[in-house]
Amino acid sequence: MIPAAPNGTSSDPAMFFLTGILGLEALHLWISIPFCSMFIVALLGNCILLCVIKTEPSLHKPMFYFLAMLAVINLVLSTTTMPKILSIFWFNSREISFNACLVQMFFLHSMSMTESALLLAMAFDRYVAICNPLRYVTILTNSVIAKIGLAALARAVLLVIPLPLHLRRLPYCGSHVISHCYCEHMAVVKLACADTRFNNIYGIIVTFFIVGLDLMFISLSYVKILRAVLSLASKEEQLKAFSTCGSHLCAILIVYTPVVLTSTIHRFGCHVTPHVHILLASFYLLFPPMMNPIVYGVKTKQIRDRVLLLVLGKSF
Repeated sequence: MIPAAPNGTSSDPAMFFLTGILGLEALHLWISIPFCSMFIVALLGNCILLCVIKTEPSLHKPMFYFLAMLAVINLVLSTTTMPKILSIFWFNSREISFNACLVQMFFLHSMSMTESALLLAMAFDRYVAICNPLRYVTILTNSVIAKIGLAALARAVLLVIPLPLHLRRLPYCGSHVISHCYCEHMAVVKLACADTRFNNIYGIIVTFFIVGLDLMFISLSYVKILRAVLSLASKEEQLKAFSTCGSHLCAILIVYTPVVLTSTIHRFGCHVTPHVHILLASFYLLFPPMMNPIVYGVKTKQIRDRVLLLVLGKSF
């Protein structure tokens, strides 16, 4: 049972209540098994990836620095939401304070935007490596990489922070029950008993601006990469050049496919039950953090060899 939410108008409700997965409450314990497994894999995979990149000198290159940043973001995304989701599944602990809800929402959306920017930066890295290899080291210096990372983070923070600040000022007079496993922006907006046009319009504009702009520049990078690869003399050289992009292309599909799928079902799947929306949204939080270290570990020889050395204690 979800505790009854306090009545009365309040611009700063003391507590919100998360429902978990509506309609599947009886199965929460079983659902927690794959979620917990994915969470553990995501934590271990990204921590091992960071450890390998830090300790292996041959991985101290721009591509792997960006990958390390992506691993940190994956860890933040996972740890911001999954402990609370698992506490709902295991202990029926549905309460979350209003301020904690806004903080969770801020980290969730800002880290997702930073992840998108880093995928764009990694596309630029592959573009320079293939289309302008002689200037690769001079273009992507350590200071440039640090500035790109800071710019990606600053862009996300500046674009996301107006959302929780505006929600902080709205009154919540009625149900404080969030029909979700975590504090997603639109799920919280629906509880406000005031004009929420700013949050609705601003949220849509920012989402389309970030996803649309980043995907456009990623696509442009790969158009130029494809031209450069096809201009190479032999098929062997073409395959070797394009294989360096394989992991990044997989990462793009891993991140953006669930986003497109969730958005499509949300807008056009009128007859889809609420628990499908919630399951997909929760799955999206865990799938990229779990899969990114696996993809890069399998497809990148330096990482694969170093991981095998750490785990088995022998080189390959």
